[in-house]
Amino acid sequence: MLSVAILIVGFLLLLSILVVIHESGHFIVAKLAGVKVEEFGVGFPPRLWGIRRGETVFTLNAIPLGGFVKMVGEESPYDPRSLAAKSPGIRFLVMAAGPFMNLILAVLLFSVMFMIPQEVTVGDVLVVGVSPDSPAGEAGILAGDIIVATDGHTIDNDRDLRYRINLSLGDPMAWLVQRSGEQVVAIVEPRLKPPEEQGATGIIVSTVNLRMESRVTPVWTAPWKGVQRTGEVLVLIKNEFAKWIVGGAAPEVAGPIAMGQVFGEVTQGEGLTLKNRGLATISLAAIISLSLAIFNFLPIPALDGGRMFFVVIEWVRRGKRISPEREGMVHLVGFAVLITLAIMISLVDIARIFRGDSLLGG
Repeated sequence: MLSVAILIVGFLLLLSILVVIHESGHFIVAKLAGVKVEEFGVGFPPRLWGIRRGETVFTLNAIPLGGFVKMVGEESPYDPRSLAAKSPGIRFLVMAAGPFMNLILAVLLFSVMFMIPQEVTVGDVLVVGVSPDSPAGEAGILAGDIIVATDGHTIDNDRDLRYRINLSLGDPMAWLVQRSGEQVVAIVEPRLKPPEEQGATGIIVSTVNLRMESRVTPVWTAPWKGVQRTGEVLVLIKNEFAKWIVGGAAPEVAGPIAMGQVFGEVTQGEGLTLKNRGLATISLAAIISLSLAIFNFLPIPALDGGRMFFVVIEWVRRGKRISPEREGMVHLVGFAVLITLAIMISLVDIARIFRGDSLLGG
């Protein structure tokens, strides 16, 4: 019971840090733009604690699943220091600053992860089977080939290969394979919707001649690798939705409860060293932060993206604004819908936990 309580507190602390960073983006840009900020809240009311610094009250609230920055007149432009009184460009920047901070944090966390020395499983990725009518079969891949690299990326193990394939679904890949002492290039196009008995490329592989190597990325190149990894995660998300569109399984939708479950699994996984658990936690924090950025950039009422969408409409209409009352009603309805969806997703997450299912597979 104590370990469960520690996990819950740890996850809520992680989520709170991500929320504070998100809201700090709004707060900093709003203050720089001369907008009056009345409250910076961590969690949602009722209020547990608060302290005033200047014109802003910083509060800690009872519901620890979010946060907010309360600015004067977010929809009403009648106060000269209100957000709504500012130019469309300023309002757009204030709203975009929150998810942008989550995006930057994801890059930073991935960069830190690469700077930590890691033990990597390295071996030869041997093709042990090829389906004749599959993309690999049509490209001339043969049983006995060793896959050396794809699109210039060295393949160390079968997990590396699956990762690169998932990044390239629907797009041609250049595979460098070793065959009978020679190296051959084959162009393989992984399928978005493969037959049930096959994977995206139609091959079966096994990693042989295994060994362990310690690797670390230099500080001066880690930030670029962090940017690359962030972009790759975005591509993986896009590909999951692309598979759904062509008739595949719908992407998994996870709420805070499911994220807490994953947090517990990666921090308490059997057979993991303390360092590996730390690396997994950093990676999970980066993915959650990136998810928050994506979600808040979407044009959904009540979220940052929804408010940015109204600013874009104003630009398109050459400065003609939608009335504050109408915009406020749209955001209120959107908030009610989001709360309803959050409750439904939470019920699904709870049912998944009682079934003993894992979002990590296995």
